[in-house]
Amino acid sequence: MTSVPPVLSKLKLYARLVRLDKPIGSLLLLWPTLSALWLASNGHPDPILVVIFSVGTVLMRSAGCAINDFADRDFDKHVKRTAERPLTSGQIAAWEAVAVAVVLALISFSLILPLNALTQQLSVLAVIVAGTYPYFKRFFALPQAYLGIAFGFGIPMAYAAVQAIVPIEAWVLLISNVFWALAYDTEYAMVDRDDDLLIGIRTSAITFGRFDVLAVMLCYAVHLVLVALIGARYHLGALFYLGLAIAAAIAAYHYLLIRERDRLRCFAAFRHNNWLGAAVFIGIVLG
Repeated sequence: MTSVPPVLSKLKLYARLVRLDKPIGSLLLLWPTLSALWLASNGHPDPILVVIFSVGTVLMRSAGCAINDFADRDFDKHVKRTAERPLTSGQIAAWEAVAVAVVLALISFSLILPLNALTQQLSVLAVIVAGTYPYFKRFFALPQAYLGIAFGFGIPMAYAAVQAIVPIEAWVLLISNVFWALAYDTEYAMVDRDDDLLIGIRTSAITFGRFDVLAVMLCYAVHLVLVALIGARYHLGALFYLGLAIAAAIAAYHYLLIRERDRLRCFAAFRHNNWLGAAVFIGIVLG
């Protein structure tokens, strides 16, 4: 039986560390970022910007995963779903996770060097937000809201890259993304609620308590209403509202998945948010 070369084996561990095998996280960042690019450029984004922001989104999400695992390495071993991650299980060292995160962040930053100063400045702030998010779970009752800012920072950066300013529309979109992240990451947190209670990590699922399902649905509603207001501001057409209607139907389906608080169904609802984000984005493109 042929043995796997040590270098290849290590690269496979790094790939698992940054969740290349689980692209859902990158997609949840990508849809709002691309939506912002399309809106900021009136439906005609520069293809180079699309490539830069798409690749940069994947790189920064990967760097965020590495930093998150570094920060949570002593907690993850007590959670069934995360106990076998490369860092938690001891297959790689803590310094390796930090090194991977730094390298990926630097590569991501190099992509935006040709862009204007405002975009570069916002990228530094984005790295700070992403790097500090894992520690908010120690004390902040709704760390998912902070995650929404981290996951949505591509929105003001996209506007800055296209318009050299960050108008009010970008901030409204960022706020809408915070509510969307609260919805889908609460579903995610509902999977680990029992473990998180034991180890003392704060999550929205714990904070909302028995009102968790209601909170998720209200967050979906606020997200879609704010996106609708932006669509009206840009005078988008009927296809945009069709996309929103499909997104609303997807959110309603998520209620059916999470209402009994079954772990597997809550996780399925979280993963299914890819289609909600895609519906909104496609609506914007066609609208």
